[in-house]
Amino acid sequence: MNTKRWLAIVAAGLLLFVSIGFQLVTSALSGALDGAFSIDQEMFDETVIAEGNPDERIAVLSLDGVIQDTGPTGIFGEDPYNNFLSSIDRAAEDSSVKAIVLKVDSPGGGVVESAEIHRQLVALKEETEKPIFVSMGNTAASGGYYVSAPADKIYADAATITGSIGVIMQSINFGKFAEKHGVEFDTITSGKHKDIMSPAREMTNEEEEILQTMVDEMYDDFVQVIVDGRGMEEAKVRELADGRVYTGKQAKENNLIDEVGTFEDALLDLQETEELNDAQIFEYGEKQVFLNAFLMDAKNIFKSEESQLIELITSLGQSENPRAMYLYAN
Repeated sequence: MNTKRWLAIVAAGLLLFVSIGFQLVTSALSGALDGAFSIDQEMFDETVIAEGNPDERIAVLSLDGVIQDTGPTGIFGEDPYNNFLSSIDRAAEDSSVKAIVLKVDSPGGGVVESAEIHRQLVALKEETEKPIFVSMGNTAASGGYYVSAPADKIYADAATITGSIGVIMQSINFGKFAEKHGVEFDTITSGKHKDIMSPAREMTNEEEEILQTMVDEMYDDFVQVIVDGRGMEEAKVRELADGRVYTGKQAKENNLIDEVGTFEDALLDLQETEELNDAQIFEYGEKQVFLNAFLMDAKNIFKSEESQLIELITSLGQSENPRAMYLYAN
């Protein structure tokens, strides 16, 4: 074996050794960062709105925007959806919290996410017997109404947009456009319905029936949530739940809310009803910890380009996937 070949073998061995060593080091660092990054991020600042007895407090929880689990977002990795769920747990576990005012300003969102918030609020009521009053903002429609339904009392402004009780699932079909411009799609599936709701072709009648069955099942769940939460007859709920929106005034006339009023009205009513006139009133705010922000950046630095690419592709794919929503989209 000549010298060049020996040198090539030695060089290859060194490269293999260095590669294995680098992978071990980065894996160890990644594990260490994961461990460090697992520092409890469910830490909240508590902003006192009104001073009072710290042993008898009213927690104000705010649900704003589309209800959707998008994971951490922004430079500090804020996670609004999961942070909101954590705030519900925190209010449930805090013995000094005697009641909750839920401020809702949301057009709704994901079916699963709306149902999870609803489940946690119901569990809080049943397990702790802490009353929940809702104050609706500009919009509390579809999923925004879904999560409000189990409240002990619902307030809304006369001009609040609420209702929109129902389920929507939609996609874009650009098959004819693609055909006109000579674009072809090659799709291989394991079954005839694997590409259901594909934007590249029209849906069949059979596929429409499949999806309609799913939507109807989710709609039935929505109706039952209102029947249980509002104590209304199912027939009446279905009469109101045709997808239309209502003003706060109309919602009051149809028993979808209890009172037309502001956040201050809801808070005052809760204080008087529960004899909490001297209660401290506060709201949660996510605590931005510099160390957590630094660790997130450090973790991203050691993340391989390959894994980042996979995440990007996954994100893009998910953003285009049709999904059922409890959403008011005007």
